[in-house]
Amino acid sequence: MDYSILISPALGILVGLLMGLTGAGGGILSVPLLVFALHLSVAQAAPIALSAIALAAGVGALLGLKHKILRYKAAGFMAIFGLLLSPVGLWLAQCVPNSPLLILFSCTLFYSSINLYKQARREILGIADTASKPPPCLLDPSIGKLAWNIPCARALMFSGGIAGFLSGLLGVGGGFVIVPALKRYTDLPVQSIVATSLGVLAIVSGGGAVFSAAAGNLDVLLAAPFAFGALTGLLIGGAFSKKISGPRLQQIFAVMTFIVAISLLIKGLNSY
Repeated sequence: MDYSILISPALGILVGLLMGLTGAGGGILSVPLLVFALHLSVAQAAPIALSAIALAAGVGALLGLKHKILRYKAAGFMAIFGLLLSPVGLWLAQCVPNSPLLILFSCTLFYSSINLYKQARREILGIADTASKPPPCLLDPSIGKLAWNIPCARALMFSGGIAGFLSGLLGVGGGFVIVPALKRYTDLPVQSIVATSLGVLAIVSGGGAVFSAAAGNLDVLLAAPFAFGALTGLLIGGAFSKKISGPRLQQIFAVMTFIVAISLLIKGLNSY
């Protein structure tokens, strides 16, 4: 019996729970879970992860749009450049051997986990983020929209492009890039940043999944149960997020991500 059909939705539920409890960056562990549990390569796991992130983030983005906290123009603008570079990452993932991809993914997890831990620590200690100058993308309170300018467009374009490239290359979605970028380059409230990030993830990850399917690199039999499992987990996690989420949980998730990064690094080095 092929137990991967049963393992796939279980992994999806776990990923969805992490996304619901920790925010848009929770999907970053999709690929490592698929690599370790189903023994897939990064190139095989990435499209499956993207399909799950796209479905879960799409629902989250629609909820954000319903509550009028999603900045759809900013999300669409970032997603355009993400979609342009996502196929480049997908193509490169099929060309690069698995071991370097594992090592690169571990470095990405190290970066994400350390940043998340520091952010949660600042929140626990009540240390406000200090900025030397105002961000380029400022919210105009008179109209409730972002005031666009060239520095703002350039910052969002660059961030969206990087997220799209890493999304295609590693199947990470890009939330760990988009959320910090929106915090740095805009003065949007946290809820709006998360919702806008989910909007970008939904479009870029969805596009990546479609590109992979068209190229014949998406295992639909694994991707479908994994994606619907992630959606189920997201809804469950979202229901409990107000009660048990917070900076302490973010720190626990950061430590867990750091440990997974070490495991991936070891696996990548041993593969040579």
